[in-house]
Amino acid sequence: MAEPVPPPSTAAPGGRPGGGGFRSALGGLTTRGRSFVAAGVAAAVCSYVLGQADLLRVGLLLAALPLVCVLVLYRTRYRVAGSRRLSPSRVPAMSEARVHLRVDNVSRVPSGLLMLQDRVPYVLGPRPRFVLDRVEPGGHREVSYRVRSDLRGRYPLGPLQLRLTDPFGMCELTRSFSAYDTLTVVPRVEALPPVRLAGEASGYGESRTRALALAGDDDVIPRGYRHGDDLRRVHWRSTAKYGELMVRREEQPNRARCTVLLDTRREAYVGAGPDSAFEWAVSGAASVAAHMLERGFAVRLLTDSGTSVPGPEGTAGFGGDSPSTFGGGTPTDMTGVLLDTLAVVEHSEGRDLSAAYEVLRSGGEGLLVAFLGDLDDENQAAGVARMRQRTGGAIAFVLGSDDWLSGEPAGRHDGAAEAAAPAGASGAPDGSGQAVRMLREAGWTVVEVPPGAALPELWQRADRYRSRDAQHGAGART
Repeated sequence: MAEPVPPPSTAAPGGRPGGGGFRSALGGLTTRGRSFVAAGVAAAVCSYVLGQADLLRVGLLLAALPLVCVLVLYRTRYRVAGSRRLSPSRVPAMSEARVHLRVDNVSRVPSGLLMLQDRVPYVLGPRPRFVLDRVEPGGHREVSYRVRSDLRGRYPLGPLQLRLTDPFGMCELTRSFSAYDTLTVVPRVEALPPVRLAGEASGYGESRTRALALAGDDDVIPRGYRHGDDLRRVHWRSTAKYGELMVRREEQPNRARCTVLLDTRREAYVGAGPDSAFEWAVSGAASVAAHMLERGFAVRLLTDSGTSVPGPEGTAGFGGDSPSTFGGGTPTDMTGVLLDTLAVVEHSEGRDLSAAYEVLRSGGEGLLVAFLGDLDDENQAAGVARMRQRTGGAIAFVLGSDDWLSGEPAGRHDGAAEAAAPAGASGAPDGSGQAVRMLREAGWTVVEVPPGAALPELWQRADRYRSRDAQHGAGART
């Protein structure tokens, strides 16, 4: 934010207010100034009652001093400019950001004592206030403060306010800038270990394949010649047919795709606050999306309401799947887009995930990672189970309300429970009910999430469950 203050006639800080006049300036009298006026009036009344002329002079002096301060402050022609800089402008939850403020005196006269105040939402901390001494003509002052939020979201900072006061502290006038900035508090992103998951075998993940744009000389799909194309790729038959120079298309890389499904149904989660199940699911979706983008995957975020980020533009709505998506943005840019979306995601009023299933029916094979709340209805579980048919691999992190409501610690699902789980049941702890069993039978790798669980450990556990399922399936086929 950088805004020069308008001329004094239009409510500049320190100048005349645009429509209040001197009467509004009198409203800026401080407690001290009002006390002086009251004492002067009382002294004048007493001088009249007692017939003491000297007491009248004292009363006039006491009452006149605050009025003179108001007049001087009202007539002062300050012109200042304020600016704000956020470092950084996007910060994870439970982390601090620093806000830098700068005030420049662009007038030809030195300023008086300035009190600087910035408006800050209560969730970011107390409202910062600073006292700036005399600023010389053409000079500036810089101050900074820190903000921190445990809750994700987008928070406005500003407008910046200047409070002018006289040397005696009799009067204060407040003027505000109009511009403000926005601090984005994104979900916490945890670093995940690199594991090999199903659904990435035909992409950029650990292995790379290339799909040719032609199957043979007769099935070639040519395009027009562009400056810099290799002449060895000229397709002469198409050139003779179309009457212009045509070249064979380049080999196009097939990037492995990953869809991160976030269940946002209000009825699927219990509790609220930074340690709730829903916030854990949002943070998990952000961590998985960032991790897969770093590994070269084309990633999209899908919610139970059918909303996809990025949208249907590009190739099947996967960010980074083609140079046209988001202007060919880098994985870092795509990570920022997904984090900004998750920063403001809220609960939905839906009752099932049918809208998300309709989006997945359109195709987009690859890895599906879902963060699910309670599936207390058999139809809900059946709808999620059908999603497995359109994916190369499916992993579900299920946050059961019973565990999160009771606050049972993560120790319940320890290594002993994992070792005791029978083969073919994904190795996950039992006890999540019929919905979880339906997902496992449909081919999902299910990991139940207890309160306080660390996502990196669950991520590795999901890989072990998937490997165990694959071995069990191979043995059954043999």
